[in-house]
Amino acid sequence: MEHVPALDEDLKKTLGPATAKVLAEQLGLHTALDLLHHYPRRYAERGELTSLAELADQIDEHVTVVAQVADARILTFNGGRGKRLEVTITDGSGRLQLVFFGAGVHKPHKDLLPGSRAMFAGKVSRFNHKVQLAHPAYEPLGADASDRDAAAAFASQLIPIYPACAKLESWKIAKCVDAVLPSAQEAVDPLPPALREGRGLVPLTEALLKIHRPGTKADIDDARQRLKWDEAFVLQVALARRRHADSQLPAVPRRPAPGGLLDAFDAKLPFTLTQGQQTVSKEIFDDLATDHPMHRLLQGEVGSGKTMVALRAMLAVVDSGGQAAMLAPTEVLAQQHHRSITEMMGELAEGGMLGGSDQGTKVVLLTGSMGVPARRRALLDLVTGEAGIVIGTHALIEDKVQFHDLGLVVVDEQHRFGVEQRDALRSKGKQPPHLLVMTATPIPRTVAMTVFGDLETSVLDQLPAGRSPIATHVVPSKDKPHFLARAWERVREEVEKGHQAYVVCPRIGDGEDDPKKKAAEDDAERRPPLAVVDIAEQLTRGPLAGIGVEVLHGRMDPADKDDVMRRFAAGEVKVLVATTVIEVGVNVPNSTVMVIMDADRFGVSQLHQLRGRVGRGSAPGLCLLVSEMHEASPARARLAAVAATLDGFELSRIDLEQRREGDVLGQAQSGVRSSLRMLAVIEDEEVIAEAREEATRVVAEDPALERLPGLRTALEALLDTEREQYLEKG
Repeated sequence: MEHVPALDEDLKKTLGPATAKVLAEQLGLHTALDLLHHYPRRYAERGELTSLAELADQIDEHVTVVAQVADARILTFNGGRGKRLEVTITDGSGRLQLVFFGAGVHKPHKDLLPGSRAMFAGKVSRFNHKVQLAHPAYEPLGADASDRDAAAAFASQLIPIYPACAKLESWKIAKCVDAVLPSAQEAVDPLPPALREGRGLVPLTEALLKIHRPGTKADIDDARQRLKWDEAFVLQVALARRRHADSQLPAVPRRPAPGGLLDAFDAKLPFTLTQGQQTVSKEIFDDLATDHPMHRLLQGEVGSGKTMVALRAMLAVVDSGGQAAMLAPTEVLAQQHHRSITEMMGELAEGGMLGGSDQGTKVVLLTGSMGVPARRRALLDLVTGEAGIVIGTHALIEDKVQFHDLGLVVVDEQHRFGVEQRDALRSKGKQPPHLLVMTATPIPRTVAMTVFGDLETSVLDQLPAGRSPIATHVVPSKDKPHFLARAWERVREEVEKGHQAYVVCPRIGDGEDDPKKKAAEDDAERRPPLAVVDIAEQLTRGPLAGIGVEVLHGRMDPADKDDVMRRFAAGEVKVLVATTVIEVGVNVPNSTVMVIMDADRFGVSQLHQLRGRVGRGSAPGLCLLVSEMHEASPARARLAAVAATLDGFELSRIDLEQRREGDVLGQAQSGVRSSLRMLAVIEDEEVIAEAREEATRVVAEDPALERLPGLRTALEALLDTEREQYLEKG
C-alpha cells in the first residue's frame, strides 16, 4: 500500500531533501499540512488562455501562463556559431516572445510546435521594448493520442496555478501537492458540526481536495467558502477566549468622586464636548466602574478630540484615588501631550504646589533624555502617589519606575508600540489596570474586529466645532514645475497673513541616512528621497528667503527638539521643515499650510495623519502633495484618493486594499508568514462578523473547548508559542 504522509510529517520524507529545502526556504512550507494550506492563486482552463496583455505591468515578476504556440524559428548569429530560438505564443489577448539560447534550443524546438499548447513559467523581462520570457520552464499540455480518455479528461480539467518561486514552478508544486493530498483524509475539522451544517459548509477534507483538484468552478467556490470560515472562526475563537479570560481578571472599579477633580475640570472648559465625545466618555466611564479590567480601543478621525476624552478618563481615575499613565511613541509627542494637558488643566495640574488647586494633582513627564535630578523627582512623585498623571515614552516601562496605585494605562498610537511594552506597563499595577488604546489612523470595522478583536471599540467621527476644512491638492512637480513655484508662493502668502507652515520630507539628510544604502531597496532609476536638511537650505536661500525656517527631526538633541517645538508653538518659527516626527499629536492651531515633498513615498494613512496637523484653528487648512510620479502611475492614483476625501475610514480601506492586510495576528512583526491565506479582511466583512458572533457564543458555553477537540487542535496550530504570547499580551 502507498505511504500516506502524516500531516505533521516533515516534507523531506515525502518529497526528498532537495525539494523540501526549496519549499522551506522559499515558501515557508515544512510539513504536509503546510503544503495542503498552500492554496492555488488561480486556475487556468485548458480551453481558456491567460491574459498575456497584462504582462507588461509585471516586469521582474515570476509568472505562469497557459498559451498556444503561434510560431517558432531558430536564428543564428556570430557567423552561424550562436543559435537563438524565438517562440511566439498567443492567447487571443496578446502575443509574447520566448527566447532560448545556445545548446538549449533543440528540445524546446522539438516540443513547442506551432498549434501546440503548454504552460510556461519564468521571469518577465523587457528587451528592445518588447516583453519576453527568457529560457522559461514549460510543461506541454498535450496527451497521447493512444490515451483518448485521459485526453478528454485532461481537456476539461482546471489547472491550479500556485504561488511559486524561481526554483520551483507552479506545476512542480502541483506534483508535490499530489504527493501529500491523500493525507487530507486525516485533517481534523475545527468547525463544530452544528455550525458547519447550519451554514451549509462542506467538510474540511472535501474542501482541501476541491481547492487543489477542482472538477468544476462550483467546487472552487465551495472550498473557498469553507476555508475562509476556518480562518475567520479559529482566529475569532482565539480573540474571544482572550476577552473571556480578561473578563475573569479582578480590577479595582474607578468611579469619579462627585464634586472632585473631573467636575472641576469640566466646569472650567471653555467649550462643550461634542455629542461623540460625550457618548464615548460614557462608554469608558461605564467600563472603568466595573470590577474587571477595561480593554477599549478609541479610534477617531484626526482632530476629533481623542486626547480630551482620554484626559477625562485619567481624571476620573485620579478622582477615585488611583494614578493614570499615558504612553506616547516619541519624546516629541510625550512633551507635546504633557504641554497640552497641563495647559488644559491649568491650576488643576499643580496639586500640592503653591498656587495650585486643592482639588488638583501633579502631572509629570518622564522620558529617557531627562536630566538626573528631574527624573529622580518624577520617580518620587510616582511612588508616593503625589503625581496622579504621568506622561512618558517607553522610559515608563523600566524596572525602576514604581507606581503608588496604577489604575489606568492609556496607549497613544497603538501601532507604534510592541505588545511586550504594553504588557510591561500593565504589570506595574497591584491589580491589572484598565487599558485604553488610542489610534488616530481610522481602521475599517472588519480590521478592528480581527486585529483588535480582544478590545471593545469606540469611534469618534465628529470634528469639534470651530475646526476648519482642509483642502488637499496634488502638485506634479516634474510635469508642471510652475505648480511647485506657486506652492512656495502660497506658503509665503500664509506666513504674511500671520500663519505658519510645515514642510515634510521623507529623509533627514544629515549624512547618517545615506541614500546609497537604500539604493538596493529603491528603484535604481529613482533619485534618493528628498531630505529635511537640503530642502531647508534651498528654501532659506530661495523661495522662502527672509522667513524664519527651522528644522525638526528625530536625531536632534531632545533639548533642541523641545526648543524648536516650543518656539514654533509660540509663533516665533514661521516654517518648520520636518520628518514625520510631526505626524501625530502635534497641535499648533496657527499652522494653516503643509507641503509634503515626495508625497508618493508615504502611505495613504500616513498622509492623512500628516495633513491633520493643519486647519486646527479657525482658518482653513491647505495640504499640498508634491510628487514627480507621472499621472498614470499607481502612486499618483493613491495621492488623488487622499486629495479627494477627508474621510479617514474610507482612506484606510483604500490603503488596505492596496497593501493587503499583513498578518492580523501581529506576525508581521516577527517575520512569520501571514496566518490568513484565503481570507481577505476587507472583502470578507460578513464572514468575519458572523464568525465573531459564533466564536463568542461557543466560548461562552465552553471556554476551555473541552467538547470541541478539533477546534482546540486548530487553535494550537494557529497559536504556536509566539502567537499565544502575542495574544496573551494583547
